[in-house]
Amino acid sequence: MKNNELFRASGIMAIGTILSRITGFIRALLAVAVLGTALLADTFNVANTMPNILYNLLVGGALTAIFVPQLVRSFSDEDGGQGFASRLVTTISLILLALVALGVLFAPALVRLYAPEFSTPGFETEQAIAVAFTRYCLPQIFFLGLFTMLGQVANARGSFAPLMWAPIANNLVVIVVFTGMLIVQRSLTLDTITDLQVQILGWGTTLGVVVQALILIPVVKRSGIHLRLMFGVQGLGKSFGLAGWTLIYVLISQLGYLVTVNVATSAAVRSASAGITTGVGFTPFTSAYYIMLLPYSIVTISIVTALLPHLSKLAIQKDVEEVRKQLIRAIRMVGVVTVPSAVALLLFGPLMTQSLYLGIPLEDARYIGFVLSALSLGLVAFSINLILIRGFNAFEDTKTQVVSIFIINVISVALSYLFLATLESNWVTVGLGVAFSVSYIVGLFITISLLKKHIGRLQISEFASQHGRLLIASLIGMLPFFVISVLLDWSYDDASLPVRAVRLVLLLGGSGIGYLLVARAFKVSEIAGLKGFATSLLQRRRKK
Repeated sequence: MKNNELFRASGIMAIGTILSRITGFIRALLAVAVLGTALLADTFNVANTMPNILYNLLVGGALTAIFVPQLVRSFSDEDGGQGFASRLVTTISLILLALVALGVLFAPALVRLYAPEFSTPGFETEQAIAVAFTRYCLPQIFFLGLFTMLGQVANARGSFAPLMWAPIANNLVVIVVFTGMLIVQRSLTLDTITDLQVQILGWGTTLGVVVQALILIPVVKRSGIHLRLMFGVQGLGKSFGLAGWTLIYVLISQLGYLVTVNVATSAAVRSASAGITTGVGFTPFTSAYYIMLLPYSIVTISIVTALLPHLSKLAIQKDVEEVRKQLIRAIRMVGVVTVPSAVALLLFGPLMTQSLYLGIPLEDARYIGFVLSALSLGLVAFSINLILIRGFNAFEDTKTQVVSIFIINVISVALSYLFLATLESNWVTVGLGVAFSVSYIVGLFITISLLKKHIGRLQISEFASQHGRLLIASLIGMLPFFVISVLLDWSYDDASLPVRAVRLVLLLGGSGIGYLLVARAFKVSEIAGLKGFATSLLQRRRKK
């Protein structure tokens, strides 16, 4: 797969991803406007995050890792993979339904597990609301699984776009729900929110996931795969064997995330007890994390999703050298976007969040920006790690990558608890961002070392020199604008929203142009590819 081919394939998804992230970001902004950033927002975010955590922990990671490679292999079966896909979808669906039932039954225990500080005397209201939200959100587990399975079937058939476009429908449903809530009542608090409002927000969020899954059914039918109920596990032995190690991988990853939720909510409760309500807790972390993921989601995931079926075919053909070349090519291409994005988020984080998050105090929005700047330090390593993990997936090696994610999470957990013990409560969430970044930077080198068993030694210099030039280009292009913002105190004054927005556009626009000019002068060849990527997006949009 050449650069232009990869750009073309990823470009299909990128259009959908861009729109998905835009609508998703609007959804996140509305959620903050309605719920704020304090403990009420934490009760919703803990509950709404839990289905994703449990799904990924027990099923989702395994599906994503093994379904495409195994399905590609099943196409050579007499039935063209129909039986394999139907049996896997049926089996996993039954497992998911059982998970939903158990989760609803044990919702109070789940809340105590993920947010133990809500059980502190004096926080009974937070505990009750979190449990209610959890029960309304847990059915998402089934529909998340259905969405993933249907999407992976489409991907294996070469239809990449639907998986990226479907979340738009999810976001639009939730946007309607939160907009309606905002119109009816400007903002909610722990004291004013009613049981009916909790139900509307919980079930409304779940409805978005339902719609997201169901719209993929006709897409799969058009791909030539006709799914039906098929009970039994015939032919699924290898898949579940691979899934075992993937389960361990995801378990370690989600345990690390559990610690993040615990530490963040603990800091929020302690801060609330001390009378501090500015920006602390799980909600500021998730809000910043979402912004950090924007360049990662639009470019990295689009490219990786397009690349995985191709890598799987190369692995089957035992073309190891070509697999290595494709991974390096993907890393270099992604770096053109992730490196300058990381620098921009680091320098302009507080100004971005002040201009984007409406309906909350400037101090709260600014705090989200500090968390964003901390997270940005790990963006590049996080993206490269995802690409390399797909190398393991292509060779159906779910065992070796467990070592990498284990080390990443040991570092993250250790630093998270260290920051909880040593930092003031209102700075713990920023510390969580630092813990994330450090863990993935160290973990990247571990992943590179482990991958050599499949593709030989991966020379860091094959992409490090290019990333170094991109970093220098970013700093040269952006630092002058950062200095201007500091000298004029643009990040910390109380200017109106329109003024802040204009400032942000000027700073990012000037920084982006500066970066592109310097990178081109440094003869970074992938810059031309980035232009081709953008061109392919525009061409496809015109065709539509």
